[in-house]
Amino acid sequence: MKELNIASCQIAAHKYKRGGNEHVEIPNHLDCQFAVTGPDQVWCGDVTYIWTGKCWAYLAVVLDLFARKLVGWAMSTSPDSALTVKALQMAWELRGGRIQVRSATLSRLF
Repeated sequence: MKELNIASCQIAAHKYKRGGNEHVEIPNHLDCQFAVTGPDQVWCGDVTYIWTGKCWAYLAVVLDLFARKLVGWAMSTSPDSALTVKALQMAWELRGGRIQVRSATLSRLF
């Protein structure tokens, strides 16, 4: 390598952001009961990150547990609450706004 005048160039390791503590104020209504009898009774969601080649993009998804089908999604460059709200709003609109919102925080949004 010295003779060819080249040097090793390594990409620095990505530093992952640590999540905070769970909100103890939010009760667990589902309690691992995943046997759902009809559509739009239980939705679940997740946020993941995707390397785009220049920066990290964050994808939030909302799934209907009955159909195991994607009902809402959103992408952003920051993993904040606005990202998850966008995914929930898409799900709400695609499902015609016919679901009951259990969370007091979310009921103010819808």
